[in-house]
Amino acid sequence: MSIAALRDENEQLKALLAQTRAALSEHQGALAASEEAQRRLEVILGELRRDRFGAKSEKLRPDQYHLPLEDVEIAQGILDAAQERAEAVIKGRSRSVPDQGSHRNRGCLPAHLPRVERIIEPASTLCPCGCGP
Repeated sequence: MSIAALRDENEQLKALLAQTRAALSEHQGALAASEEAQRRLEVILGELRRDRFGAKSEKLRPDQYHLPLEDVEIAQGILDAAQERAEAVIKGRSRSVPDQGSHRNRGCLPAHLPRVERIIEPASTLCPCGCGP
């Protein structure tokens, strides 16, 4: 090849490189614009979600202000009942109020069904750790 042909080919390659760089620059600009538009849309979507589902949408109505207090009163009642039961056990007596479920009269059994009274005894009188009775 002659020097003139090499110079022409070199000029053509430089022109092709310039076109490729220009196209790359154009695509990068379009990508940046697309990413910016996506970011703006995500911000708008986030604001819409906050407006719809955020803390402002979950405000209590005035007639619901007493609900947390009722929960506290119920919890206090449960604690008081547990304390009374614990004090009764400590003093050596069973529950002051009999359990209605275990003492209710279930009526008579039919004649063909015998009544069986069960006495539940512990499987062992030894301490679980094995130190003795």
